[in-house]
Amino acid sequence: MKMTPIGISDIAIYLPKPCISLEAIVRKRENGKTDPRVAKTIRRAMEYTGQESMRFPDTWEDTVTMGAEAMAKLIRSNPDANLSGLRYIAVGTETTIDFSKPIAAYIEGLLQRAGFKIPQSISTYQIQHACAGGTISLVGVGAMLSMNNNNFNENGIVVCTDVAKYEPSTTAEITQGAGAVAMLVEKNPKLIELDLSTVGYSSRDVDDFFRPIGSDTAKVKGRFSLRCYIEGLEAALKDHSLRRKLDPKEVLESTDLFVLHVPYKSLPMEAMRHLLHKILGLSKQEATDFLDRRGFQALIQPASKSGNLYSGALFMPLAFLLKDRYKELGSDIIGKKVLLASYGSGNTMLVVSGKVAPKAPEVIEKWDLEGLLANGNEASFTDYEQWLSTDRFNRSTYLPLLQSAIPSVSSGSFYLNGIREDGYREYLFRE
Repeated sequence: MKMTPIGISDIAIYLPKPCISLEAIVRKRENGKTDPRVAKTIRRAMEYTGQESMRFPDTWEDTVTMGAEAMAKLIRSNPDANLSGLRYIAVGTETTIDFSKPIAAYIEGLLQRAGFKIPQSISTYQIQHACAGGTISLVGVGAMLSMNNNNFNENGIVVCTDVAKYEPSTTAEITQGAGAVAMLVEKNPKLIELDLSTVGYSSRDVDDFFRPIGSDTAKVKGRFSLRCYIEGLEAALKDHSLRRKLDPKEVLESTDLFVLHVPYKSLPMEAMRHLLHKILGLSKQEATDFLDRRGFQALIQPASKSGNLYSGALFMPLAFLLKDRYKELGSDIIGKKVLLASYGSGNTMLVVSGKVAPKAPEVIEKWDLEGLLANGNEASFTDYEQWLSTDRFNRSTYLPLLQSAIPSVSSGSFYLNGIREDGYREYLFRE
């Protein structure tokens, strides 16, 4: 029986405005109270990762408001989308704001209050597995849509929203970032058709990355996490290849677009070089050439400007790669084979194959990705330090900062308006 294609019809990205160069951060660490040996290590880490700058949230922003911004942008750019047929809002995140109520429910209410006609007959939920939560959500929503009655013209929206935050004066500090990605998922998709029947998996119980309960910052073992990423990629690729009844060598050689989770610029290149050497026997330079022919630099470069988006760190790079390949290939991009590899620390790896859909060019043409990276506001180091040092779950210290910042919220924005005494967070939309 021929299955109706399922996949992604559009992608919308939101980045918070505050932006700071990593050079400014490293210089402060070098000239401040940081141990000189530690400061030297931080500079080496910046040079190794290839990171240049990062975004961080305004005082009134969090994962709910950023997710709402991305989803609202997605809906506005798809005026013909059938909102009455919206069946699922799924959020992937590792930086939730509530241990019970999902971010998806908050977003539903926020958009309704802003005038979006979000129906009540939907399922809202959240998936957590570090950076892979958004991809797991995508696979889940796609699978459920594939089983829905064909008499209903239904779709789903997957939102990836996160804030990557680490302890100051550590090497992880230069891999921070924030942002959200929203994707329209439906049958007969316009952008990417996914093969959900051959998803490859790999999971292990490791402590390469975690966030203890009550902590506003994550803990990471950098080199160990890289090793877990590489090992997970190889294992999930083998599982995926087995389900396609192909040798991993055939899968790699037939793929036109490789899309990997990009927490920082240099990691995907290192992981792919390792994989291509082990499976195809390519040297470092041969592997680099193999990837360059497939536009890999366009995939990894944007993260050096935005910083780490965690759950969105697979899908923002996907958009930039598609834009670059469309500029290069024009309509010949249609039908190109895509391989997505999504890593979640702790850990899991998913490998999903697909192909560029026939209507992809008209979707890609409307994206202004260059403007997205250019719209940041250079933040002072004082602003950055305030964000870094503020525990946004400590009501007594955070609420005064929030109340003083709210008057500067611009019109057309979603924002955190307050935190009740019982800890419940209240959100509004400013007309």
